[in-house]
Amino acid sequence: MPDTAMPTLYLSHGAPPLVDDQLWVSELAAWSRDLPRPKAVLIVSAHWESAPLTIGTVTTGTPLVHDFGGFDPKYRRVRYAAPGAPELARTVAALMPDDEPVHHRPDRGLDHGAYVPLTVMYPAADIPVLQVSLPTLDPARLLHLGERLRPLRDEGVLIVGSGFTTHGLPFLRDWTPNATAPGWSREFDGWAAEHFAAGDVDGLVDFRSKAPGMPYAHPTIEHFAPLFVALGASSDAEQEPDQVIDGFWMGLSKRSLQFA
Repeated sequence: MPDTAMPTLYLSHGAPPLVDDQLWVSELAAWSRDLPRPKAVLIVSAHWESAPLTIGTVTTGTPLVHDFGGFDPKYRRVRYAAPGAPELARTVAALMPDDEPVHHRPDRGLDHGAYVPLTVMYPAADIPVLQVSLPTLDPARLLHLGERLRPLRDEGVLIVGSGFTTHGLPFLRDWTPNATAPGWSREFDGWAAEHFAAGDVDGLVDFRSKAPGMPYAHPTIEHFAPLFVALGASSDAEQEPDQVIDGFWMGLSKRSLQFA
């Protein structure tokens, strides 16, 4: 167990071909090397929305959720048999209010928003992983969820919100990794970077109405929503985080953050 609380992360997870991008892989791998080694990873991904809060598999070796199409079949052959985290699952359930039920999906494995970055950050698959659902897309409610999960950081748990800082897939015209970022993606990314640096939680919560590039940057908002879990679980939602990764991939912002 680390001597101090683990940080929390918001990372842009990319599609399965992320693992073939040498720059991004090197950035994620370097980031993980700089982190204290976690006792377990608790991850919330943009690719699992389910209310109320739902806890996924707690067993080792459960098949992954290959929730994507249109890519080389090799990406469906990926395996990530990380240890299960039944004790962490029980603790998460206990941290929830008595009037908010918690569901369990023992058959629900890790989706690509969870396992793709983890295969790069912890390739040995030797750290227990637990995925829970996004029970809402309301930023304020997700901040409160993060606050409830905050005590886990003192137990060595790395809390990760996995999304994508911009995710306007319907509006992309160039799907190559080095594509020029569209104006809406650059504008939203710049606005987000400024508001992260300023610790402007209120502005971030109102991103749908205040951020330039909307709604193109997020025609649906599930890829920005995990940010608020990580932010709520941090020591201070108004802190200036470390903006560890920036730049674009397929024109989408891969900006990723670390909160103390």
